[in-house]
Amino acid sequence: MTRSPAPAAPPSAALSPRDRSVIVLLLISAFVVILNETILSVALPPIMDDLDLLETTAQWLTTGFMLTMAVVIPITGFLMGRFSTRQVFAIAMSTFTAGTLICAVSPAFLPLLLGRIVQASGTAIMMPLLMTTVMNLVPPSRHGQVMGNISIVISVAPALGPTLSGLILSFAPWRFLFVLVLPIAVAALAIGLRRIENVSESDPKPADALSVLLSAVGFGPLVYGLTGISGGGHGGGEAPSGPPTTALVALAVGVVALALFVLRQLRLQRRERALLDLRTFASRNFAVAVGLMVVMMGSMFGVVVLLPIFLQRVLELSTLSVGLMMLPGGLAMGLLAPFVGRLFDRVAPRPLLVPGLAAVVVGIGIMSRVPEQAWLIVVGHVVMSLGLAFVFTPLMTTAMGSLPRRLYPHGSAIVGTVQQVAGAAGAALMVSVMARVAADTTAGGASELEGISAGTSAAFTISAVLGLVTVAIALFIRRNPADAGDRPVDAGPTEPEETVAPA
Repeated sequence: MTRSPAPAAPPSAALSPRDRSVIVLLLISAFVVILNETILSVALPPIMDDLDLLETTAQWLTTGFMLTMAVVIPITGFLMGRFSTRQVFAIAMSTFTAGTLICAVSPAFLPLLLGRIVQASGTAIMMPLLMTTVMNLVPPSRHGQVMGNISIVISVAPALGPTLSGLILSFAPWRFLFVLVLPIAVAALAIGLRRIENVSESDPKPADALSVLLSAVGFGPLVYGLTGISGGGHGGGEAPSGPPTTALVALAVGVVALALFVLRQLRLQRRERALLDLRTFASRNFAVAVGLMVVMMGSMFGVVVLLPIFLQRVLELSTLSVGLMMLPGGLAMGLLAPFVGRLFDRVAPRPLLVPGLAAVVVGIGIMSRVPEQAWLIVVGHVVMSLGLAFVFTPLMTTAMGSLPRRLYPHGSAIVGTVQQVAGAAGAALMVSVMARVAADTTAGGASELEGISAGTSAAFTISAVLGLVTVAIALFIRRNPADAGDRPVDAGPTEPEETVAPA
């Protein structure tokens, strides 16, 4: 039986000063590292001019970041089980700070790329650490409220990145993007090491070397293949020649390695040795939520990638103007997130997810008309962002809250990995659609800009259709019984499966 949700969390649900301090410090640190993820988005042209780089070379500064995230995130479940909270935080922020320093002093492309890879390694660890810590410390009756604060980090930080980058680049060289972040990262690291207390103890289980290898060989090439499979550019007079051979080979290698990785995990989890425990999918809500994330992230990332291209090439807006246009949506999502979190603690996820996803579809639908009026694109982006505010918190909270506590690290790692892979797949699909339609349009006598506009409209229309699929999937998500309770979910015994269940 499911208890009716209480109108407010009881006194026993209050966080202790220690737990509140840990969560606040992790939120601040996560904001810093996620802000860095998008801060380079409008800085590639200045970097190309300064270091004399081709566009295909400079793109590795973002592609390399994404590849590193895809490789590192799957092993964060093991790291959070192997090391204590403070140790994992130290690993994440020390790595991020070192990468930022390397980027700030890089005299050439290769050191800069190395710095971005090191930065990405720290970033990949921080978000799963934050989500797992919150789920462990916060009573289920307040999961939504605190997850709403995490949604602020997830939504506002990426939105501020391009705007902040445009402002800095208007008066300083591109290296100041890292110079200004560096003291903030150092301060967050120093304060965190001094004040963060361990809320979980380490478990000295060694990592399975073969699992680590299969994870790297699987997720890395998979994301590389997905990001490179579009093969077409951003429009032009000639039809795309098709996916590059290297991308197809990487995709095949990734799929085969991941199949072997899954088989390996299914065997190891019987002895509690899995690098990524797939028993998380035994939870119906988790499996449905992850499936919804795949479709939603694929649809959303296509918009995120193509919209700046349209605004800069067709409407001929500056990078600062593009960043400012994206800012209202991000701020609206961040301001609404705490309200949605508190509302989630009182109602089931479905009443929030369905209208939220419907608003996302409407917002993308408005932008699919790619009007020449920039203000109308801002309206569409704000509507989409408001819809996402009603999606992120309920989706993440329902997925993680459906798991036993011992699977929290693995669940957060799976969620992060799914976001990277689905985002890469969605971006590849939308760029392919845009390039194909643009080529067909220009072949019929239209200008290149008209081709880009038509291609962007077609890609956004497909994104909106995918959004309708997410609305249907959301109908299968139910409220977790534990979400109405006052205690975190307990995993129960943690002995190997062979000792607690018959073979």
